[in-house]
Amino acid sequence: MIKDKQVLSLINKERARQFETINLIASENYSSIDVREAESSFFINKYAEGYPHKRYYSGCEYVDDIEDLAIERCKELFNVKFANVQPHSGSQANMAVYFALIKPKDKVLSLGLDNGGHLTHGSEVNFSGQLFNFSHYTVNENGVLDYEQILSIARRVKPKIIVAGYSAYPRNIDFKKFREIADLTGAYLLSDISHISGLVASKLHPDPFKYSHVVTSTTHKTLRGPRGAIIMSNDSSIFESVQKSVFPGVQGGPLVNVIASKAIAFRESNSDSFRKYSENIISNARYLADALIARGFSVVSSGTDNHLFVLDLSNFNITGKDAQNLLESCNINVSKSLIPNDKNKPWIASGIRLGTPAVTSRGLGIKEMEIIADFIYSIINSRKNINTQKVSKEVINFIKQFPILDHYE
Repeated sequence: MIKDKQVLSLINKERARQFETINLIASENYSSIDVREAESSFFINKYAEGYPHKRYYSGCEYVDDIEDLAIERCKELFNVKFANVQPHSGSQANMAVYFALIKPKDKVLSLGLDNGGHLTHGSEVNFSGQLFNFSHYTVNENGVLDYEQILSIARRVKPKIIVAGYSAYPRNIDFKKFREIADLTGAYLLSDISHISGLVASKLHPDPFKYSHVVTSTTHKTLRGPRGAIIMSNDSSIFESVQKSVFPGVQGGPLVNVIASKAIAFRESNSDSFRKYSENIISNARYLADALIARGFSVVSSGTDNHLFVLDLSNFNITGKDAQNLLESCNINVSKSLIPNDKNKPWIASGIRLGTPAVTSRGLGIKEMEIIADFIYSIINSRKNINTQKVSKEVINFIKQFPILDHYE
């Protein structure tokens, strides 16, 4: 038991908040108690600069064993030849890949932030946009990728890396087409599957590994592990460069306790029950999107193939920021999101992004998606007269029927 009463109080408040909230943030999930306990294990005390059996410190024999185990489980889960499990975050994983393959000011092609990309895919406020010369492709008027447009831009720009993988794109990605474009224009293909890695592991999304030079992912979204990241490849020479780029390039000592948690998450994700869970994520997302469309909302690309979708709130005359705050006041968590060609700034936005990994972890199904759609519609549509305290109690009474599980079997 934690003796620091101030810290313990805040931990308990956060625990209560999570139990009493409908969490529709697409990049969040609930890890198992095994994952959480491994992260607070004695591995937290160990410095381990370097790689297994090539450390700069002594006393790393069990560190080597746990990192070897995590690597082997990651390779088995994704059926890939090489894996680095040390990156602290998805941003650092992408940074390591950029520095491994290209030099500052080199050209990179990616989806822009306002069309569903990520900060590390060339945003001007991020290291990626400040150090490298990014150009961006867009989604078309239907909210989906136009591969002919991507090829045309790639031929004109001649990037050294093409990035496939997104933060707010609801449709399947054709990695085969991306590789064809990369080969035609002499580029590396980097696939950032941070959001969809659990679906990829469950073979419910097209496989990026057959076509990508290198793949990055976080481990805490659809993969339901600890907050961290991984880098994978089937190319030995590229992976050797990646290894040097992670350490000593952009990181010092790895978080060994988090690597232990990753090892557990890879085992938990390599199961029939996890595949069924992934199937339920997708069915819940599709049903929730359809239910909101039926209530008058506009959904970017008119639906979803994965775990998330974006509501365009323009016809409800409310910004993404205001909708996010309003829903939060009623114990529903979403994230504001830009819509394609959004006229609002990112911190205001015209949409909200909704995802189903966390609610699916709590056992909610399509029947509950109907109830959640009712909550969202009534809150946004009746916002001028809403009693947020009353609605919050209704939401809490509803979601508390579905505990956050300690084990996922």
